[in-house]
Amino acid sequence: MYVKTRQQEFNFPQGQTNNLTAYQGTGGIAIGGFLRRILIAINEGDLTKLPFSDDITPQSRLLMRRTVDDRVTALAPFLTYESDPYIVISDGRLLWMLDAYTTADTYPYSRHYLLNGNSVNYMRNSVKVVVDAYDGTTTFYVFDPQDPVLNAYRQIFPSLFKDASAIPAALRQHVRYPELLLKMQAAVYALYHMTDPEVFCNREDLWTVATEVGLGDSGEQTTKTMEPNFVLMKLPGESNVEFVNILPFTPANRDNLISWIAGRSDGVHYGTSIVYDFPKTRLVVGPLQIEARIDQNAQLSGQLTLWNQQGSHVRRGTLLVIPCGKALLYAEPIYLQAERSPMPELRLVVLALQDRLVYGPNFDAAMRAMFGNEAASLSTAAPAIEPIANAAAASAKPAADLSVLISGAAKDLADYQRLTAEGKLGEAGQKLDQLKEKLDQLNRRQK
Repeated sequence: MYVKTRQQEFNFPQGQTNNLTAYQGTGGIAIGGFLRRILIAINEGDLTKLPFSDDITPQSRLLMRRTVDDRVTALAPFLTYESDPYIVISDGRLLWMLDAYTTADTYPYSRHYLLNGNSVNYMRNSVKVVVDAYDGTTTFYVFDPQDPVLNAYRQIFPSLFKDASAIPAALRQHVRYPELLLKMQAAVYALYHMTDPEVFCNREDLWTVATEVGLGDSGEQTTKTMEPNFVLMKLPGESNVEFVNILPFTPANRDNLISWIAGRSDGVHYGTSIVYDFPKTRLVVGPLQIEARIDQNAQLSGQLTLWNQQGSHVRRGTLLVIPCGKALLYAEPIYLQAERSPMPELRLVVLALQDRLVYGPNFDAAMRAMFGNEAASLSTAAPAIEPIANAAAASAKPAADLSVLISGAAKDLADYQRLTAEGKLGEAGQKLDQLKEKLDQLNRRQK
């Protein structure tokens, strides 16, 4: 792409006309004189246009490697990168952040695991990469100065890396526990949590990452391994809400929950992980068991089959596990997507406890069905209300209080999702606390 030319660039539509702009950044390669223009044209395969264009001036610039992956791979091809960079706002600028790893397959006496199709037995999340979305400035920050592999690269390329202390404070708040690292740690811990030699050799307590129902590559319903989920929650025994990356475990060849691992991102806890085990004497239903209960529900199963006809597909969202007092609340959104539409539409929200499953057209309706003793419904129509006799008027206040709690919980969830999307994690954490408090109150009322 050529910028700073005589022709302005399209910005956005504005009524009957278009709003135009011009690139003001310093990124790219200067076109310069005619000889330099010829060399760039040969390199870009643009000999028929670039040398003869009247729009190009010596001050014009060529922007190359405009994707995040292309830029970081060209600068440091010896690192392994996450496939999912995330964008943040810092000091009024849009910045892409990306986790990078040093890897090897020659570490002594270590088991090999597959990472992006390659066999590795050494992996450290030593680097955080920041790419300016406007001018492409790329900075590599070292978060693990004790990594011997990275230290060798730093001696070869001393100007490429910066210490983690150099990262701006506003940007440091957006650093998170990497997904790829948590997935690899979960795969390793599923085997090596066994510390008794006999139990380990017999594989008596082998775990696997939990599975859920999703769509395959061809659009068919299939089971797939759960991906890590970033959530705001208060960990057991902690006083503050944290931004954590969680992943549940089930015993091998079984579907009940046995444990879950959380990677922590905040403050002094950054880079540490913690594991919570469920008691083996009590059966805690797992995600696939909740999925099976959805499929076994006669009304739900019939409706999903009806929707999943030619011309549309039922898409199941990520199953969320929400701590609620001493219980777990499972929540799964269900979407309907037309074959010719890229945008799925929310049609159902399913909520489940250990021994109960309800559903509704939205979260508010599902909450009322779970805690308000209303019948679960697939329709968006409000349930009919029978006239109440004077003798039953005494029960009106508790019912009204229950309705207020459910409406408040639905509003807290909507505010939490909005604040999280806006990057206001502190305010979102407060809303999450309020939501959990209301869920606890509803849970107590149900008992």
